[in-house]
Amino acid sequence: MPALARRLGRARVAATFQMMARVRALREAGTPVISLAIGEPDFATPPHAIDAAYAAARAGETKYPPVEGTKALREAVRRKFARENDLAFAPDEIIVTNGGKQAIFDALLATLDDGDEVVIPAPYWGAYPLAVEMLGGTPVFVDCPQAQGFKPRPEAIEAALSARTKWLLLNFPNNPSGAACSRAELEAIASVLRRYPHVWVMDDAMYEHLLYDDIGYRSFAAAAPDLRDRVLTVAGVSKTYAMTGWRIGFAAGPAPLIRGMANIQGHATSGVSTVGQAAAVAALEGPQTSVAVQAASYRQRRDLVLERLGACEGIRCHRPEGAFYVFPHIGGCLGKTTRTGRRLDTDADFATALLEEQHVAVVHGAAFGMSPHIRVSYATDQASLIEACDRIARFCADLR
Repeated sequence: MPALARRLGRARVAATFQMMARVRALREAGTPVISLAIGEPDFATPPHAIDAAYAAARAGETKYPPVEGTKALREAVRRKFARENDLAFAPDEIIVTNGGKQAIFDALLATLDDGDEVVIPAPYWGAYPLAVEMLGGTPVFVDCPQAQGFKPRPEAIEAALSARTKWLLLNFPNNPSGAACSRAELEAIASVLRRYPHVWVMDDAMYEHLLYDDIGYRSFAAAAPDLRDRVLTVAGVSKTYAMTGWRIGFAAGPAPLIRGMANIQGHATSGVSTVGQAAAVAALEGPQTSVAVQAASYRQRRDLVLERLGACEGIRCHRPEGAFYVFPHIGGCLGKTTRTGRRLDTDADFATALLEEQHVAVVHGAAFGMSPHIRVSYATDQASLIEACDRIARFCADLR
């Protein structure tokens, strides 16, 4: 058969997707798996957003949309940034995308040339380096261990920057660690970037509303307004409004970059679903009660998981400030053997054995650039979390 593109060799399948495929296979075989592997809210989309989508469809809003997004949604996004982030954007500085991931991909494809470097603090969402590598760029990682709260130190960022650096990619609250930076911490990073005017900054703020501790968090562009002309802020409705399947993300930044992203998107997917955009307008502009309710529920779940996992032999947990993940250190479990005789040498071994022996799915830390850790999502109901933590505790207690 004809050959496939060489770039596919750089397009590795994300570890989260691999784990979920194994979960589906086990469930189809009748195994009662509890999945703590996926980052998806277990809440329902707000009813007023669903009603808005239905009304838009009934009104005939089912034609091709503008590539950059409908005027109504870009206006809603503009007001959202002004209201919540103290950021002022013109309509041509905003683009609507098929989820936040497309905004990231659009921006990288519009700016990266072969060999360009992207500085990525680790632990990181696995999609970041995969996209950079697939597009011919080079990821450069900045280690942010648990001992420093999974946050990057300014001097470590500066050491990673070079003449080839095109982007610094920030993600707070962070997936997978849940870490969030204070305004002072972001200002310290900005003080470094002022010495490197050729570097773009991408602020992935998808979890911005899932904050549980008062740390004075601000978006990067608000913390460093003088750098606004080279900051892209990425957000969406997926996590805040439990609308993952609607595939509505958005980004705001300098007009030339947004035009480049729209050009890329026009060739790849064109505009985003019109009825989905109508739902997103309603979510952003309608009642916000569900946002606080969900955040309060996640805070309770975080505390529950921290208490239970913290009592497990060989596990050390950091208290996350946001998102809906815990990223525990499992070094005390390695070098041991499970009750079935399986030796655990890596966090991948731990995750595989936990799934097969106790039927709990987590994602190994190496997939996020940091070992030995596992990512535990607590975006599920409390009963399932309790049972899953009990199974993890049994798994750890049985290690010898």
